[in-house]
Order: sequence, then C-alpha cells, then structure tokens
Amino acid sequence: MDTRVVACIIRLTLLTLLTSPASSCRYLAKLSSVGSIRDEETCERLRGLIQRQVQICKRSVEVMDAVRRGAQLAIDECQFQFRNRRWNCSTLESMPVFGKVVTQGTREAAFVYAISAASVAFAVTRACSSGELEKCGCDHNVHGVSPEGFQWSGCSDNIAYGVAFSQSFVDVRERSKGQSSSRALMNLHNNEAGRKAILSHMRVECKCHGVSGSCEVKTCWKAMPPFRKVGNIIKEKFDGATEVEQRKVGTTKVLVPRNSQFKPHTDEDLVYLEPSPDFCDYDPRTPGMLGTVGRQCNRTSKAIDGCELMCCGRGFQTQEVEVVDRCSCKFHWCCYVKCKQCRKMVEIHTCR
Repeated sequence: MDTRVVACIIRLTLLTLLTSPASSCRYLAKLSSVGSIRDEETCERLRGLIQRQVQICKRSVEVMDAVRRGAQLAIDECQFQFRNRRWNCSTLESMPVFGKVVTQGTREAAFVYAISAASVAFAVTRACSSGELEKCGCDHNVHGVSPEGFQWSGCSDNIAYGVAFSQSFVDVRERSKGQSSSRALMNLHNNEAGRKAILSHMRVECKCHGVSGSCEVKTCWKAMPPFRKVGNIIKEKFDGATEVEQRKVGTTKVLVPRNSQFKPHTDEDLVYLEPSPDFCDYDPRTPGMLGTVGRQCNRTSKAIDGCELMCCGRGFQTQEVEVVDRCSCKFHWCCYVKCKQCRKMVEIHTCR
C-alpha cells in the first residue's frame, strides 16, 4: 500500500482528522513506519491531536493500539455496508481520508462518526476482555446468581470502560468547541448513537455443565454483539436518519427535526444537517466525489445497486469474463476437503 495511504489511515485511526484539510497529511509519511503507539513521544508527534487528546494518549498509551485497530475496523465496516451504493466509502491518498463527504453535515458523515465512535468502544472493550490492558479487564460487576437462576461467571465484556474511553477521547474534540455549533452537536449525537448500537445489543452467552452434557449448572456472561451486527444497526439508522437544524430552547441549543411533522429523533437515531449530493459524477474539485463510472452494477436489481440507479441513467456496458470457482467439494476422512476447479463464463455489468 502507498505510504501516503498508510499514513492517512494512521491519522484516521486516531479519529482526529475526519474534517481536517488535505495539506495536514503531508507530515504523516514519517509516521508510516510506526507499527504501534507505545511511548509518550509518539503521542507528541501526532500533531493532529488537540492538547487534551495528547494528554489522554500519554496517560493511556497502552490503549492506543486498540484505538488504531478500532479505526481500521470502522473503515472496513463502512466499506462493507456501502459496497453497493454510489458512495462506497472509498479512502483517498489525501485528507480527509473519505474526502469532503465527511466535512459536510450529510448522512454519510453521520454514519462515519457513529461507526468510528462505536469501533473505538468495541476495540478497547475487546482489548480489556483479552487481558491485553492492565488498566481494565473483565466486568466484575456482573457476578452472583441472576434472577433467571443461572450463575454469572466467565469474562463479561467490560463495555463500560470501552464506552467511557471512546467518550473521553473521541468526543473531546467536539466538546472543546463549546458544543455551540450545529456540526459539533451533530457529531456528538452521532458518536453517542454509535456507542448505543453496542450498549443496547449486549447479549448473554452461556455454557452448560453437567453429566453427559446436561445443563444442571449453567454459567453465563455478558458479551458484545459481533461488530458486523453493530454495522448493520448503524446502517439501518443511516437509512432512517433525521434531517435536523439547531434551535435555542431556553438557554440551551438543541437539534430538532427540520420538518416539524417528523417525530423527534431518539438518542439511538442518526441525524444530519444537509442533504447528500447524488455522487453520480466525478468532481476533481471535491475530493471523495469519485462518481460511478466503471462501477459494477446488478442488471436485474431495482434497488440502489441496480444498473439504472447506480449508473445514474447513463447506461452500462456488459462483458463476459471467465471465473474459476471451487466446486464438487467432498469431505475425506480424516480430515480434509477436496474440491475441483470449475470454470464458467459470467456477465459483468459496469456503468458508463
């Protein structure tokens, strides 16, 4: 991967330059060789951080590798969730990593902030449960016998620590602005909505104990949902996001639906300030506006991945290509699977 891309991903990993100017990415080439963040000097060199974030980084150096993994998780999940849409979460060699889409108060920006805040909480919590961090471990508040009669045991995910760290590190940039701007309020709301996608879907996992697999005794623990489910939840919130505007209620500035006929949004909903562009055409003046020329589409689909919508009415071209798949797979005792290679011709449709 190009060193500039790696450098920009490192910066996104620290969740600080989603809205920063492209020129600020130049110095990051020297950080592309940094495999981990394990000393206070590294925190000082991450000049995109505000002072409060530098202090948190220094105080929690061991946590920062989990933050970095969380940000890559956010990028991967964003690209999965939007793989069939006109805007497909492509990363750029320049900053911002996702282009100007996230510098505007659009639905797409709402999703990026929500998934980023959620991914940091998720990755830090996972690091706690795995014993990677000295600062935290399993959630020991979950213990004893439950009202359902099973014994709390095992390692319950310490989601409270992960969420608290995400709030302190990710949100501090918006809070430093005094929470007076509409965009700061939007970002803070969507950050919290992302974390609630985990909190509201914690699950109970159990293991049975007893003779011959009977469940005479059952021990259980609390676990986070898979991150794919978190991404699915936030994507659903994206589809139903509420357009809002800032109003003053008493002495407090709040976000309310722009259309008074819409019901108020909840803490778990995503909100945005301005409509999204159509993403149809490449615009060299707008980084991230890549257009849909050359994108694959589904000829038979009537949804957004269909050629009519994906190609914005420009039409598409079809070509036959040969693909090789595994087929006629058989399980052999013991213990491997042997497959044949089958070749077939398939039609690929791409937007003009």
